[in-house]
Amino acid sequence: MVGRAIRDGGDLMMRALVVFAHPEPTSFNGSVRDAAVAALVAAGNQVDVIDLYADQFDPRMTTEERLAYETPHPILDPQIEDYVARVRRADALVFIYPTWWWGLPAILKGWLERVFVPGVGFVLDPSTNKVRPGLDHVRRVAGISTYGSSRTAMRIFSDAGRRTILRSVRLLAPLRRCRSTWLGLYDMDHATDTERRAFVTRVERTLSSW
Repeated sequence: MVGRAIRDGGDLMMRALVVFAHPEPTSFNGSVRDAAVAALVAAGNQVDVIDLYADQFDPRMTTEERLAYETPHPILDPQIEDYVARVRRADALVFIYPTWWWGLPAILKGWLERVFVPGVGFVLDPSTNKVRPGLDHVRRVAGISTYGSSRTAMRIFSDAGRRTILRSVRLLAPLRRCRSTWLGLYDMDHATDTERRAFVTRVERTLSSW
């Protein structure tokens, strides 16, 4: 289990890993990322940022990776090894992305598939083949997303991205010790500057309390 760091004042400090998935770094999502990172740092936490587009991450699982998926050595790519090491150092996971086609961008979906492999995101019991959580060190999971659609429309279409982050990823962490957070800006295409600024402020206030 990854140990928790200590602030100068004696309080526990988190190591937060922010995973950012937007192709335009100066987009509104980029502003949200900057606000989130600044708030976490101001609260005294250590922050590591993965920018999937800047890293030119390939979300496609290779044939070789699929064949190795259920072996003792499922990680074949050095870039994935680096991501896994950073996940294992983290106490908190924060995902920032735009909702496209009612769900996660392909680059983030592929990141989850290639990084949270057996032995990392979860453990397969060799006798029963049942899944056990693998993110024992994670204490917080957060999703922050922008939507072109309204909140009502997203409810109708079940909001697949939110379910993936708050259910699937959340279930990989300790059930009783990990808290989850969701922050969404809905109907963004019609949001005013005031509403956008208010959302950024909401992100800052929420993460500054971590």
